Amino acid sequence: MGSKDKNPRKRKETEKVNMIESDPEKTLDNNKSMIENCALEEAQNDDNEIINNEADNKNDLEISINYVNTGNLWSRKGMNIDEIFSFSIACEIINENDDPEPKTVNECQNRHDWKNWKDAINTELNSLKNRKVFGPIVDILEGVKPVGYKWVFVRKRNEKNEIVRYKARLVAQGFSQRPGIDYEVTYSPVMDAITFRYLIGLSVFNKLDMYLMDVVTAYLYGSLDSNIYMKIPEGFKMPENSKPRETYAIKLQRSLYGLKQSGRMWYNRLSEYLFKEGYVNNPICPCVFIRKTISGFVIIAVYVDDLNIIGTNKEIKEARDYLKKEFEMKDLGKTKFCLGLQIEYTKNGILVHQSNYTERVLKRFNMDKANPLSTPMMGRTLNVEKDPFRPKEENETDLGSEVPYLSAIGALMYLANCTRPDIAFAVNLLARFSSCPTKRHWKGIKHIFRYLRGTSDFGLFYSNNTKPVLLGYADAGYLSDPHNAKSQTGYVFTYGDTAISWRSQKQTLVATSSNHAEVIALHEASKECRWLRSVTQHIQGTSGLPTDKNPTILYEDNAACVTQMKEGYVKSDRTKHIPPKFFSFTQELERNKEVDIQYIRSSENVADLFTKALSTSVFKKHVRSIGMRHLRDL
Repeated sequence: MGSKDKNPRKRKETEKVNMIESDPEKTLDNNKSMIENCALEEAQNDDNEIINNEADNKNDLEISINYVNTGNLWSRKGMNIDEIFSFSIACEIINENDDPEPKTVNECQNRHDWKNWKDAINTELNSLKNRKVFGPIVDILEGVKPVGYKWVFVRKRNEKNEIVRYKARLVAQGFSQRPGIDYEVTYSPVMDAITFRYLIGLSVFNKLDMYLMDVVTAYLYGSLDSNIYMKIPEGFKMPENSKPRETYAIKLQRSLYGLKQSGRMWYNRLSEYLFKEGYVNNPICPCVFIRKTISGFVIIAVYVDDLNIIGTNKEIKEARDYLKKEFEMKDLGKTKFCLGLQIEYTKNGILVHQSNYTERVLKRFNMDKANPLSTPMMGRTLNVEKDPFRPKEENETDLGSEVPYLSAIGALMYLANCTRPDIAFAVNLLARFSSCPTKRHWKGIKHIFRYLRGTSDFGLFYSNNTKPVLLGYADAGYLSDPHNAKSQTGYVFTYGDTAISWRSQKQTLVATSSNHAEVIALHEASKECRWLRSVTQHIQGTSGLPTDKNPTILYEDNAACVTQMKEGYVKSDRTKHIPPKFFSFTQELERNKEVDIQYIRSSENVADLFTKALSTSVFKKHVRSIGMRHLRDL
């Protein structure tokens, strides 16, 4: 589960020396003084963080998503394109507006909305004081390296992109913390999107309510597992007859935003409090806490400081009251906007979509007025030399640094991972060329944008008129990448005929036949199926809901592959080179009646969406089959 860091370092021993302490209650002056002094300090000192944008090859560079504000450049060949990258791009786009957030207290003071920022700063300072975050002021000892601090300002918005509140944070600059001395374990689990989509489906089929609560200054509730000292912010009262300010530090008694272990400390604090009330969780889904009572049940799904509470009315009310006893909470009512997802309630179910985010992406890349298209990618030819998705050729030039190819890929990946499985294959295909994109590849990006222009309100609709059954579909696109002789794995799992988990990924092995590629794809789908069954059965069983013990049907359109899995490994000249592990795991699930692999016609296999470019009619048919609907049609 990652309870330990991957590369833990041995803790270094430090000498214990008596420290000169002062009364922590007398360290804070009034908030007005602190704000003024912070603004003065920011005006006098430059930021300590220096980003090196030099690269050996200038053609490898690309402007970052926030280049206008930061001037940062990215290295295309050195950038890791993953979910973390896509989430960071999404955050930049969501928070981007014509009136950027202030970076310093001094900037806040020069704005027309200074009163709102001043109130936000005062609220933060009061929270720090009430939580007793700061301890005594002490002499800086030899070997002790105090962390710095800075102010972060954000305007929180709702699902309509309206400003609902101003937020200020005094954060520690945790990048200066030393592993093994200032921290050891930093891992903190968060709820994944697959589990969240399943819980939405569960609430629809069982007619449960779903409420959202936000913990105010959540990280300040966690206790530290090591001694951390921070540079003294302006506004703190120094000891009498004190030496220069640089020779002192202030001890942190609670975790503070910015420290590497703060997330873990908050998760441990919340877990301990919920366990006292009889909540249980499981390593399979450690951020889902469940409490069963005689009259019903309640599920608390945790994503850092956002708590989605799902269950029966009485138990939800008890859970909300219990949380308010210990933490300062904001009750946001029914869940309508969470983790960037918009949730629309209708009489027939719930639609989960990202129309606001999609519109912001289109506007960000100047495609908001483009003509819409009916599919996310153009057709591909069997002629390798004419394939529009072929790698860069010798006579072609890379895109210039002014073309934000990486930013576009990151923005689209976030959509594809959350609510838009219909663009997953196209995004995966174009992401392969991030290190050396050409005009052909940028044209493919714009093709996806034009498709999104016409489907911005598309989302996943969880209907209450279907049966809550878990189904799986697996497929492989043989030689989907003919230039490297690699195939494509694609699978999708639906709950109540709506997708909750999907993947489109290039295979790492070279498949020698279509059967070989299908065996690999089925192996990957079986692993996902095993995990999904564990999650769903744990949540259903712990909540007291009926648990489906029947095998999960997993559809596959290769008859030979289905026979091999059901009747056992068949050694022949065409299969003897395939590693047995790709057969044995799926066959074991079949024998244990955890999965039931069944044949399906290729024209009915919705996993085709994730392995190949489809005609408009087939594409629309499969998209509807996995539960995607327009908001305007509901």
